[in-house]
Amino acid sequence: MVGGVYCPLSPRDPQHRLHALTQQTQSRLVLIHWLSKMNFNDDILAIDIQSIAANNDIVSDIDIDRLSSIAITPNDIAYVIFTSGSTGIPKAVQIRHENFTRYMYSFVSVSTLNEDDVAVQMSRSSFDVHLQQIVGVLLIGATLIMLRARGMTDFDYLADVLNKKQITYLNTAPVLFQSFFSYLSQYKKTYVVKYLRSLCSGGEAFASKLIDLIRESNIPNYTLWNLYGPAETTITSTLHLVDTGVATKCIPIGRSLCNYRCLILNEFLQNTSVNQEGELFVGGGGVFAGYLGRDDLTAKALVEIDYELFYRTGDLVTSDNNGLLHYQGRKDHQIKLHGQRIELSEIERCLLNTFISACVVIKWNDDHLAAYVQSSSHINEEQLRQHCRSHLPPHMIPSIFIILEELPLNQNGKVDRKLLPPPHFSFVPLTNSTELLLPTSDIEYWWSFNNYHATISSI
Repeated sequence: MVGGVYCPLSPRDPQHRLHALTQQTQSRLVLIHWLSKMNFNDDILAIDIQSIAANNDIVSDIDIDRLSSIAITPNDIAYVIFTSGSTGIPKAVQIRHENFTRYMYSFVSVSTLNEDDVAVQMSRSSFDVHLQQIVGVLLIGATLIMLRARGMTDFDYLADVLNKKQITYLNTAPVLFQSFFSYLSQYKKTYVVKYLRSLCSGGEAFASKLIDLIRESNIPNYTLWNLYGPAETTITSTLHLVDTGVATKCIPIGRSLCNYRCLILNEFLQNTSVNQEGELFVGGGGVFAGYLGRDDLTAKALVEIDYELFYRTGDLVTSDNNGLLHYQGRKDHQIKLHGQRIELSEIERCLLNTFISACVVIKWNDDHLAAYVQSSSHINEEQLRQHCRSHLPPHMIPSIFIILEELPLNQNGKVDRKLLPPPHFSFVPLTNSTELLLPTSDIEYWWSFNNYHATISSI
């Protein structure tokens, strides 16, 4: 209504990172909550939204007619969302109003979400899907239920909300679904999901255990959707209706939404054949406007094919005989951890700003980040952890740091990841300084039991 651009920042991010992100976007105004104790530069205006709402004089002085006359075109930028960057600098993805409205039209057209649904907002602001769960839900006329702070990890509270508010639509990462349904099964509370009509999940692979848990909960009438999509193509590009009655080891990411087009191309930008692995290119109405202030990265990410712009995802996929897409992995070292996209090189560049000579970060057992550090100095694990806490968001801080005199190299002089020693998480010290807390309640027990995150306090 006022023609501004929305850019969510997480109060869990360190002050240093928040300053860098506001400078990158050249923000002039930051809206904060009274619980967010953040200090910004003098050239940035920070306003407590609670104080505005409580001040009737300020609210009454707003000229609504003047605001509504501001012209906004479909090509104007609606929001900017940050993703991890391989250069060590987060990339600011710019999404137009047209991108978002076309995405919502496509998403609603397959009945994943409709105007009669009662939806609960489950995603953090660092995930672009929170825009679908808030703005999108209100845009189509559905009912939105907002959870209290940390409500999505308080399973007793969440179960009560689902039951009392008769929630019909739920969208979250597979690992959170699995933890929640495990809790419901253990405590005989599966009755709270009886109103669910549509369950959507994405960001990482489905586990067969999750499908078993959902099936055993005996929801009367529901659909389960596997969603896929990078932020650069506006939240969701493909989806697949999961048949929970059929046992399968690999759940497809499905077919493209309407208004989207997917191509699987080889290194020469030629179409691949059935079951042949290639890189996924996504075109259509959801393709982003580019990275803010990084025309060089935008030029590498967008490719014109048959007079249409396609986003080069870097994801390797195959297509089966039914035309369903199957995710196979990445071309680079980018990973997803609990639904969050992470460039491991961004963490490595952060660590190289300390007194170390080399490092490599890997994803271990789909649940943890392990940092291998080569150093001849007397730097210790806690110093490395504190440095990461000062510069990286919580989900990018390695669970364990392994300090080696030398990293193993292959014949080409590159780090041989296969020869890195396996991490021993049982030896990670549980101290106040590392904030690795043992479960103190049934909720925290189930959270840690399902390996959602090693640091309960950082969720």
